Amino acid sequence: MAILQVQNISKRFDKQQAVDSISFSVDSGHIYGLLGPNGAGKTTTIRMIMNILAPDSGSILLFGRQIDEEKKERIGYLPEERGLYPKMKTLDLLIFFGEMHGLSHNAAKEKALTWLKKLEFTSALEKTIQEMSKGMQQKIQIISSLMHDPDLIILDEPFSGLDPVNVNLIKDVILELKDQEKAIILSTHMMDTAEKLCDEVILINRGKKVLDGNLGAIRSDYGKNAIQLEYTGNASFIKDLDIVKKVNDYGNYLEIELNDGATPNNLLQALIDKLEISKMVSKQSSLNEIFIELVKGENA
Repeated sequence: MAILQVQNISKRFDKQQAVDSISFSVDSGHIYGLLGPNGAGKTTTIRMIMNILAPDSGSILLFGRQIDEEKKERIGYLPEERGLYPKMKTLDLLIFFGEMHGLSHNAAKEKALTWLKKLEFTSALEKTIQEMSKGMQQKIQIISSLMHDPDLIILDEPFSGLDPVNVNLIKDVILELKDQEKAIILSTHMMDTAEKLCDEVILINRGKKVLDGNLGAIRSDYGKNAIQLEYTGNASFIKDLDIVKKVNDYGNYLEIELNDGATPNNLLQALIDKLEISKMVSKQSSLNEIFIELVKGENA
């Protein structure tokens, strides 16, 4: 049974249809990407899952039942907007959040210290929130959403404000949580980051689903048979090869899209005696490229 089942939910604000009949489910031990550009409806969808907003239609089942306040305690929610008290010290704030989730004072303190050490952040114990950078505040917000050991974890733009070192640190935490059989929703507009982490995704635009499913299957169904080629010589003949669908020429670098059924080996055989090849890479289309193509098709 899926931990979370979202079934045909919709939400309208006045004349704006923020979410339009969105469905998906999330299993334990999986990272599910809720993806799309800013304003696509991701945060509204999350707020309905969290029972902050009620859907106009459709249903949301958590652990097989309608969501209620008791079941919400099994969710760890990192909102996009920070909800920290600026004058509180780090440890005091985390203990407070832990107690709000039902932990005793001592248990909350122990959990807070464990997470601060894990995120290499023990130096911040006596700092107030207002003394911290945006990236430091983001780490505190992440800890506060995980302290009570939730089964479903919803992370709305978790990498916001983080430098590359801390992005890598939080990425490792997310993968550890997956190994612990947590169900994870990763909501972001940073598709390049998401596609490295997610097992399944749903891409939405203007409140509507563009596509969803297993990431590998999406790439197989929608990705292009593409090659990146760096070379020396005259490559003008490549566009006329019957195995080639399209060529983008950048001088001594080409992006080549092959026809269906053609392989990189077929292309290599056609080039090997005619060009000095310095680099040839078979490249799958990125989620971002697939999304752009699909949205472009919808708007055509």
